[in-house]
Amino acid sequence: MDFALLYIVMALGISTVLNLILKRFGISQIIGYILTGTIIVYAFDLRHMNNSATLAHIAEFGIVFLMFTIGLEISLAKMNSMKKEIFVNGFMQVGFTALIVYGVSHYLFSLESTSALILSLAFALSSTAVVLSYLKSSKEINNPYGQRATGILIFQDIAVIPILILLSFLTNSGDMSVAEILKDTIISAVIIMGFMFVIGKRVMTWLLHFSASSEVDELFMGSVLFIVVSAALLASYMGFTYSLGAFVAGMIIAETKYYHKVESDIAPFKDILLGTFFIVVGMKIDVAFFMNNIGLIVGIFLLVLVLKTIVTYFVVRMSSSHVLSLKTALALSQVGEFSFVIFAVASMGGLLDEKLESLFVLVVTFSMIVTPFFISKINRFVSFVSHHQYLGLDNSAFTSRTNHVIVCGYSIVGKFVAKYLDEMDAPYVIIDNNPKHVQEALVAGKEAYLGDMSKLPLLEALHAESSAAVIVTLDNFDKKRAVCEAVLKHTKNINLIVKISTLEEKEGLADLNITSIVDSKLEVGRVLVEKMTTCKIGY
Repeated sequence: MDFALLYIVMALGISTVLNLILKRFGISQIIGYILTGTIIVYAFDLRHMNNSATLAHIAEFGIVFLMFTIGLEISLAKMNSMKKEIFVNGFMQVGFTALIVYGVSHYLFSLESTSALILSLAFALSSTAVVLSYLKSSKEINNPYGQRATGILIFQDIAVIPILILLSFLTNSGDMSVAEILKDTIISAVIIMGFMFVIGKRVMTWLLHFSASSEVDELFMGSVLFIVVSAALLASYMGFTYSLGAFVAGMIIAETKYYHKVESDIAPFKDILLGTFFIVVGMKIDVAFFMNNIGLIVGIFLLVLVLKTIVTYFVVRMSSSHVLSLKTALALSQVGEFSFVIFAVASMGGLLDEKLESLFVLVVTFSMIVTPFFISKINRFVSFVSHHQYLGLDNSAFTSRTNHVIVCGYSIVGKFVAKYLDEMDAPYVIIDNNPKHVQEALVAGKEAYLGDMSKLPLLEALHAESSAAVIVTLDNFDKKRAVCEAVLKHTKNINLIVKISTLEEKEGLADLNITSIVDSKLEVGRVLVEKMTTCKIGY
């Protein structure tokens, strides 16, 4: 126990110091966690623990909480609206990538068929942990390319289930027929989905309602943790991955009014456990083997990167623009963390040689180390090669800005707001999560950025607390309320002005401390009467 505590303390200390140093150079904290794992293994000679099942389970819960937060972003209605990105683009990306990697590894590099199959399925997957962490932190998860990347990643996470079932079938050497395995899987899927959406949804809503009513944050947080872990364990018991259960639980909570609070409260736990996951990844690095095979490892990585970029580009290009397709393809060009699981299961089942496993694990690790460096540069790179203007927010532009007006939304009403602010010569900035609207504002010579104002980091970057006012002109009520909640949570003393269209919207915002609510229909009626009274017809 004493040694275990020593290892934990050292891991916390090393990761903290490394990340503080790396942060000064703008390097992702993921690198710090991976380096921490490698340092701990060699400093305390713990290489015998890098395949520990206990550590693997602890690390996996980082992915569990990440998938839960993704589920919060993808409600059933939203998933239905993204069915093309998930089930069409996702299926084609995984299928075509696996076929090409299999062909190259088996026929070009003479890898035996089973190993080639395992490699192709593993390399078809991208990194949910790295890509979605970046998309969420950069507020690009709601952008068009972020939505397409998210849809494909969701399908990839779902695809892990049949991949593991296939490995189980190959390991059991025919103890069960394919038909029996599929039958058991379908029955289990129906049971778990039915239970979670029929019974689980009521239990979750009831638990969150009463814990929120208690106004004790610890009880609410405890309820959320109970829901996440219970859903993950239920999915595992039924033969699925932990992360699938957490993802479904997140989707269910996304349909309730508590999802904004749940998302903000769960973030620190998710980040800490993700750090644990990457520390375990670092523990798998064999430095000597890596140095002896660095050319081969880098070569395989570059080959996979090029192949996946080309395949994903053409899949997305079928229905999207060149720029959008290139961004999505580059974001998903790496190899993902679920590959570690696939290689480990295949190795334990005798399907993969240990030396091949070590080589492939180092390729995946190298991929995940390199990815944070280039993924944040994708927008700039695509803008350079495609001569396409980048619509992202430049934080440095707001460093010392005060008394500016933030206009949220640049549709019809937003355009009129900007026009009247121009007439007043008032400083303002436009934020919209629709690239078309942002491009229109830029063409009109406005200062406009692409982003989601319901996200706290964006409000901080905009210095909303120093603004003269925030004017919300959005039409979608859910987005409108989310923005209002985020703005009021960020700063209470703010001049918040919101446009509404119906009495239901007014009632839906009644519990928020909004400075002024402008009813578009009421204002039109008032102006009509004013126009009438100004006409000289006896009034």
